Order: sequence, then structure tokens, then C-alpha cells
Amino acid sequence: MNGVHDMGGMHGMGPVKHEKDEPVFHAPWEGRTFALTLAAGAWGKWNIDAGRHEIELIPPAQYLRMSYYERWYVRLVELLAKRELVSREELETGHAKPGVPKASPRLTAGQVPALLSAGALASRRIAESPRFQPGQRVRARNIHPAGHTRLPRYARGKQGTIDRHRGGFVFPDTNAHFLGEKPQHVYSVRFAARELWGDQASPRDAVYIDMWDDYLEPA
Repeated sequence: MNGVHDMGGMHGMGPVKHEKDEPVFHAPWEGRTFALTLAAGAWGKWNIDAGRHEIELIPPAQYLRMSYYERWYVRLVELLAKRELVSREELETGHAKPGVPKASPRLTAGQVPALLSAGALASRRIAESPRFQPGQRVRARNIHPAGHTRLPRYARGKQGTIDRHRGGFVFPDTNAHFLGEKPQHVYSVRFAARELWGDQASPRDAVYIDMWDDYLEPA
């Protein structure tokens, strides 16, 4: 979807501030938010793409004023309510409803190290041959879906060159809305900076974007 989260090429956001020796978490609540997200996600009520889309649904003014883990917290609250793991009333009061059964955690402390090291693999085996080959000229489709997409807005309608084939992966656009994984080939596509940003860009620079089959068409 088009939204403030898709900031590539947008002006007025100021410089990127590099924090030397940046800690993993700036405050204890950020670590707790991360832990709660892992614990709740273990129930399998949503996937990583649905989680990303939930952040995209945060109203723009709120999104811009929030820190990274504030967005994670808001996302988690919405997912818990929408998937009916917790009621809105329980979230507002901070107390479970009387008589509600208490579920045993799906993720135990002993399972966390393995989960963090392995993650959730999105790669899939695909029988069909890739549509595109390295060196082939392609164009990113000029699409503006209302739902989730990993196709950057600044690349839509632009021409690039297939640099390499990445393999088969779950298609985020359908997976985010529980419409199936629809695995597809993914390619690293090289876009010249001037193709994306115009003549003011350096002729020596390029951007490499990983793109699914459904994002591309022959140039």
C-alpha cells in the first residue's frame, strides 16, 4: 500500500542520525516489547508479512512521531485484538476477564535461543524455471495495491537489469492477508541511480532491489 512507511526517495525527513555504539535496546520496555512479540507470534495467529502490514496501517501522524519499538508495540496490541487472543476490554483495563481460561505459553524460555538463531524461513522450492535471467532488462510494474507490498514506490515503472536469481520465496503481498504463500522466484535487480532519481544522481551509483516475479515485466 502507499503510505508514509514507504520513505524511499521522500524529501524533508532530515539526515539519518548514526548512533555510535548503539545498544540493542535503548530502554527496558523495548526489550519487553520484543519479547512479547516473539511470545505472541509463537501462537501462529499471524505471519511476518501480516505483522509488517499492521505497522503500515498506523496513521501517518502517529507513525512519524513514534520510535521503532513504539510501532512494534502498537502493532502487537492490534494483532492480539484482531486475532482474538486478547479482548479490547482486557487491553484497556490491563486485567483478564473473570473466568477466562489461562493458556500455557507456546514459547518457553528454553526455546528462545533456537528461535532467534534460526528464524522463520521464507524460502521455498519452486518447480518452474525462473522467468528472467541475469543480464535481462526488466521493468518494475507500476502498481499501487491497497494491501501490503514489498515493491518500493520509487521503483515502480522504472527499468533495471537482473543481476542474479535469489531462489524461491513466499510472496508477501498475499501472505500478509492470509491468501496463501504463492511462492515465486526472487531476483536482485540493479537500477541505475539516474533511472530512479533523475540527472542529479551520480552516474556511478546504483540501487539493488530484491523483487518477486509479480513485480516485474520484460522491458
